[in-house]
Parts: sequence; structure tokens; C-alpha cells
Amino acid sequence: MLQNKKVLTLTNIIIGLTIIAYIIQINIPNGSLWLGLNIYFFNNELYYQLLSSIFSHGGVEHLLMNMFVLWQFGNMIEDYLGKFKFFIIYIVGGILTSIGTLAYMYYFNDWANVVGASGAISVLIGFVALRVPDMRKGMVIWILFISFAPLLIGLPIAWYSHLIGFAIGFIMGFIL
Repeated sequence: MLQNKKVLTLTNIIIGLTIIAYIIQINIPNGSLWLGLNIYFFNNELYYQLLSSIFSHGGVEHLLMNMFVLWQFGNMIEDYLGKFKFFIIYIVGGILTSIGTLAYMYYFNDWANVVGASGAISVLIGFVALRVPDMRKGMVIWILFISFAPLLIGLPIAWYSHLIGFAIGFIMGFIL
């Protein structure tokens, strides 16, 4: 028999909500532009993009990859810290990553439409890197790999969002 405790984790609920958000995104005209993080944040005052961009994705493959990594790290961290602190790390860390990503795009005038949970997931990876010293080197290598390897094969990726999220997660590791 399945234990509800393991199935109804906050991580799994966030995964479910992310899948629902993606279904909504692909069923509204220009859903990626309205829900992603981009220049419309300033031009049209779409402040909700700080949060909605975490739940929108660039395709099914992008969604599945991110949800698999979230399932791994999220459940582990949620088990370690509890639901409330996990929620703070993921959602607040994700929003702070969105703010940092906006600052990068604004400062460097390098506008893109940033979608995906990668920044918030990078917060989790940064948190683990601080809290589990034996895993630190692996987490740094992992974040560098997921940030730059896709660029080498021509995939458009918000590498700066990954690095910003990792740094925020590392800092949050000191706080929580």
C-alpha cells in the first residue's frame, strides 16, 4: 500500500501545479510570452511574471526534465527541512531568482523570454551545495553543466538564471 506521506509531498503538489500551469500556458494565445519573464514585465506591468515564469516551460521535454530534477531534489530537501522551509526556499528563492534574472536582462539589455523551473531548482541545488559539503563539488559541476552544455549544442538557455538561482540557494542555506 502506498503511503500518502510520500505521495502527497509539497514537492509532488508543486509538480502537479506546474503541469497544470503548462497545460494552461499552451492553451492561451501567446501563453509563453504572457507567463514567461520578459520585457513585458516592465512595458505592461506584468508583475505576476516573477512567479508565473517558474511554472511555465518551453516544451514538454523541458517540463519533464525540470520536473524530474525537482522531484529528486525537492523531495530530498522537503524531507530534510519540512514543508514550510522547503516552500520558502523554492518559491521565495524562485522569485528572487526571477528578480535577479530581470536585473541581468535589464542591465545587459539582453532580453529574452525566460520560462521554466530551472532557476528555482538551481536554488535547491545551491542550498544542497552549502548544506552538504561532500556534495558541493558535484553540485557546482552540475550547475555549470546544465548552464553551459546546452549552449554548446545551440539550445537557447538562460544560463544566468541558473547561476543566480544557485547563488541565492547557497545564501539561503546560511539563513534557513
